[in-house]
Amino acid sequence: MELLLLFPGQGSQKPGMGKDLVDAFPAAHDVFSAADEALGVPLSTLCFDGPEGELTATRNAQPALLVHEAAVWAVIGPRAAPHIRAAAGHSLGEFTAYHAAGALNFVDAVRLVRRRGELMYESGVQCPGGMAAVLGLDEDAVRRVCAAASGSGSGVVVPANFNSPEQIVISGHDGAVERAMGLAREAGAKRVLKLNVSGAFHSPLMEVATAGLHQALQSVTWMSPAFPVYANVNAEPVRDVTRAEQVLLQQLTAAVRWTDEVRAMARDFPEATFLEIGPGSVLSNLVRRIAPGARTMPCGTTAEVERFLAQV
Repeated sequence: MELLLLFPGQGSQKPGMGKDLVDAFPAAHDVFSAADEALGVPLSTLCFDGPEGELTATRNAQPALLVHEAAVWAVIGPRAAPHIRAAAGHSLGEFTAYHAAGALNFVDAVRLVRRRGELMYESGVQCPGGMAAVLGLDEDAVRRVCAAASGSGSGVVVPANFNSPEQIVISGHDGAVERAMGLAREAGAKRVLKLNVSGAFHSPLMEVATAGLHQALQSVTWMSPAFPVYANVNAEPVRDVTRAEQVLLQQLTAAVRWTDEVRAMARDFPEATFLEIGPGSVLSNLVRRIAPGARTMPCGTTAEVERFLAQV
């Protein structure tokens, strides 16, 4: 069995996440306990009980997702490791991918993403903006819409997440995003939806966070990854720590090229199964749209973990 690990990003969090894992697996319990100690806050309680509004806050959602994903990995990793060929993560999930690859220890990883979440929230306060999902337009059409909506006093809007061939998220100043939403509808988009986020992630408006994230990336101990991690910024496999730090910093203001990542991984490992580690199956659904015929398997609940372990 060949496996490609996928780790979801912000938006996949939900109250109750990880509770069943903690109850079933001591290794998962230890991960959540370590997160509470490392951050000095009861993150596990927030994951298990909410409230949802507090869990969704960027500073909490990012470490919460990493902890849930790391807890699953702590349970399945010893059995899965010989089968892993590569990994990728959507935005925040890319940090978890490096943890799974052994490039970041857990305490460093959870503190790093907590800081990343704080910086991204603060950037949203300093440079207010928003994001919107555009469904039913291809990449070229969305780029034209963004170009037409930018300027003229409305600010800047850019493609931010290329999630699938027909699902692209745009990000930028509120006025430019609103203008782009209207232009997208006029261009024939099937649906345009404003997202509930605290800033214009993966856009130039996040530039004010780069110095802080660079400092945070420099403050942790990095080790060579045991397997390649495909980068959001260019869909290329990363095998050394210097490059890992570079692409994680670039990711803050650059688009997440998820469609290209999945295509590259499916091309490089055509017989592998995409194993989604985290709450839900958002990435598995995207994989099926991007690479029809690719095998996918969600692995985020106790039942899913047990089903996976029975197969390896």
